[in-house]
Amino acid sequence: MWQLECTHYQTESKMQVSQTKNYYWRIAGFYFFYYAFIGMFAPYWSLYLQSIHFNAVEIAILMSVQPVMRMLAPNLWGWLADHTGRRGLVVQIAATLSAVFYLGVFATHSFWGMLMVLGLMSFFWSASMPLVEATTLSYLGKHTSRYGRIRSWGSVGFIVSVVGLGYAFDYIAISWLLTAGLICELGILIFSRQLPDTPVSVHHTDQQSIRQILFKPSVLALFLACFLMSAAHGPYYTFFSIYLVEHGYAKSAVGALWALGVICEIAVFFFMPRLTLRFGFDRVLVASFALAVLRFMLIGWGVDFLLLLLVAQVLHAATFGAYHAASVGLVHELFQGRHQSKGQATFGSLTYGAGGMLGGIISGPIWQHYGASVLYSCSAAMALLGLFLMLWKQNVADTAA
Repeated sequence: MWQLECTHYQTESKMQVSQTKNYYWRIAGFYFFYYAFIGMFAPYWSLYLQSIHFNAVEIAILMSVQPVMRMLAPNLWGWLADHTGRRGLVVQIAATLSAVFYLGVFATHSFWGMLMVLGLMSFFWSASMPLVEATTLSYLGKHTSRYGRIRSWGSVGFIVSVVGLGYAFDYIAISWLLTAGLICELGILIFSRQLPDTPVSVHHTDQQSIRQILFKPSVLALFLACFLMSAAHGPYYTFFSIYLVEHGYAKSAVGALWALGVICEIAVFFFMPRLTLRFGFDRVLVASFALAVLRFMLIGWGVDFLLLLLVAQVLHAATFGAYHAASVGLVHELFQGRHQSKGQATFGSLTYGAGGMLGGIISGPIWQHYGASVLYSCSAAMALLGLFLMLWKQNVADTAA
């Protein structure tokens, strides 16, 4: 009997591995184009907006539209996916409408027109990733340690986009950015139709409301700390490229510096199974927050020293790569069963959405009135507050144990 059960388990495990291999390229393809879009948008969209004569405050507002929608939209889409049990269909609808509304960027140069277009596009674009994260982790099942390797294809897409466009814009007009974004949107749409359907598994927490899980002190501390980490990165995503160009760096160098950070991010994704096995998600996050403080101080005060900037970009491995993999993995452990999509969506809304919005919006006035050094010092301060929260959370967890 024991041999029969063992054989059954081995067969089941082989089937899971086989399924993962069969769908690997489809999931990886979605990540590739989704993050290629971010590689187009985050470093260069502010430069495009500057080229059509928007000022710093207008740029900060427009660059904050995406985080605002990442705050509002995922909860609605997460609820819809869990309620219908059709995550894949919801992702397809969102990807289609995102591509349709993106076409509006070709038609407007006005502030209000751009605000409306980016708002509509981002409302649907931001719906996809929390649902795809839940799909990927559900599909991997017991093999969630492989998440980083699949997710690394998103980082590859980011690098291809940011480096390719960086070199291209030394020779072609920045307005070609719009076409690059359309290619990414079409790639997202195509691969959204290739994702696997994953059933929602039954879990003992299904009887609890999502609020009961969310309002646990340790969960609140995690979400607030990650909110602060996203807010700390807001000035980086909004003004880093403009900051470098104003200090004499060529656009190709800007692209290369962005790419360096993401290359290091890819490397840490491959090491995450070992890191989490040895240290656990909480300790990885504590280290990520501590290194974020150092990174933003280096960016704010060392921009004229290439070596310090290189160190700062290498630290992207910790402040985004290790941070993202550990936080998503921790949320996956905390929100199971019927709360899986809503848990990832709530996390994305409150952290990347609300945090990114706050960081983006306040970056404009601070940049304009106090300068970049003060702005990135504020980023370091927010990361430091997040570090204190993570240390408190870890202390609470150790005491409970």
